Amino acid sequence: MTKHTRNIVTIDEDKCNGCGECVPSCAEGAIQIIDGKAVLLAENLCDGIGNCLGTCPMDAIHIEQREVDDFDEAAVEQHLHQQKQVEHAPTPCASQAPAPHHGGCPGSMMRSFEPTDAPKSPASGKRASQLRQWPVQLYLLPPSGPLWQDADVLLAADCSAFAMNNFHDEILAGKTLAIACPKLDDTNHYLEKLTTIFRTNPIQSVTVTRMEVPCCGGLVSITQQALAAAGKTDIPLKVILLAVDGSSYKVETM
Repeated sequence: MTKHTRNIVTIDEDKCNGCGECVPSCAEGAIQIIDGKAVLLAENLCDGIGNCLGTCPMDAIHIEQREVDDFDEAAVEQHLHQQKQVEHAPTPCASQAPAPHHGGCPGSMMRSFEPTDAPKSPASGKRASQLRQWPVQLYLLPPSGPLWQDADVLLAADCSAFAMNNFHDEILAGKTLAIACPKLDDTNHYLEKLTTIFRTNPIQSVTVTRMEVPCCGGLVSITQQALAAAGKTDIPLKVILLAVDGSSYKVETM
């Protein structure tokens, strides 16, 4: 493969928060989100024009001149064809599915919201959502970025929001949310990710919301192990234990 000095995209991994805004702006499909970071898949897929630059909220993408592989339109065409085949391929059943990762799925792009403290509308009777970001599943969240800056983190068992009718106002308000299930999910992955989150971000506090069933206690254990592994046992940790019918809860400070 021939190399020449030309313009090419470079991505600062330290600045990238994995939001994915750059992915759809790249017509060649040369950028994907892998393990929470934007990655240039191959030099020959990047034309160096830089359509992705203006979409990056973290200023993590730049154009530089260096000796790289020539831009290859045939390789781009083949790459886009392969991507389209993957997108339209039948979804395997859960037992056959490979371990998930966020890739370039538009539905997994980071989004930030501004919750309102407004009371419920007299007209609709609906209260405002207190959700501050999307996605919320711990596996899909980037290990760094604005959502973790000086954050009060809520690590909630998947079932908890369904069990408690006032979850948003009483528990979620003002917090960065991550949901997980210690019984069904890969807890080793969660331990590694939480350790990285606690170690590399200025977290102010952690609240774990779990159900009263025994298996849900694993969420507390994972959090404590991650805090210890990150050397951040000084971060305040609170546990909210919900009754399975959602009728009551008690708060424990760890």
